Amino acid sequence: MMPLIEILTPKNLNEVLSILSNHDKVLKIIAGGTDVVTGLKQESNRFIDAEILIDINHIAEVKGIEQRNGKISIGAATTFTEIYKNQIASKELPILKKAVSTIGSLQIRNRATIAGNFVNNAPCADTVPALLIYNATIEIESINSKREISLQEFLQGPYKTQLKKDEIVTRINIPVPPKTFVGDFYKLGRRQAVAISRITLAVLMELKENNINEIRIASGAATPIGTRFPDLEKFAEGKVVNDNFLRSLASKIGDEIIKLTGLRWSSEYKLPVVQQMFYQMLNRMTKRIK
Repeated sequence: MMPLIEILTPKNLNEVLSILSNHDKVLKIIAGGTDVVTGLKQESNRFIDAEILIDINHIAEVKGIEQRNGKISIGAATTFTEIYKNQIASKELPILKKAVSTIGSLQIRNRATIAGNFVNNAPCADTVPALLIYNATIEIESINSKREISLQEFLQGPYKTQLKKDEIVTRINIPVPPKTFVGDFYKLGRRQAVAISRITLAVLMELKENNINEIRIASGAATPIGTRFPDLEKFAEGKVVNDNFLRSLASKIGDEIIKLTGLRWSSEYKLPVVQQMFYQMLNRMTKRIK
């Protein structure tokens, strides 16, 4: 049963920050509500102590997508549908667009927001690998301060982030990727739609004369949180692209995942799938570049 709970509807960001700084009760931010409302109904430990919800869905400062000074800025309460339909995102951030298209159902995408997806920091958060390979940073505000940090730094552990009680994520900033980069996103769930991710992979790569000039690799669900693989990226840079090397690189991602997770009961079936899908992604991407 949904508990009785007070809901506040501030008119602007300053009101939100004021509420966060002046309340002793347990406050939760709500935008789309696809995690919070479900969690309250299920009496999830992450939400059951909430005494007040702060609805930011109609606050202009945390909505919308704009491009300026070589960066794309996405409001924290921008929905997945808004991202999918946005011309800037379609042109400059195709991997993020592909990632949001795989989330839930149309009804969920119409409500769920990009910051809500990573603020909870569930291992299965589908946008996180895409945001990581785009080198996303996030703006965080309180009544007295404003800071910007990398998304990877923000994510501390399963369901844990750097966000403080009096803070709110306001925007996500992404440097516009060079046109010479090509990328891909892959998601595996138990079924084709409305499924929690079992494995996600995102890759962004630039070739120069058949050598890997730069590569960015991130996973979700197969690792405790969405994670980049800097050692694997460094190993790949400067290497000549051929089938043997791509197979070797795909094999090594399994080693990197084991470093993070250790051997688990699911490793026997997950790792071969990750390795095979990573190889197929790399193969498709290099063919598109050539």
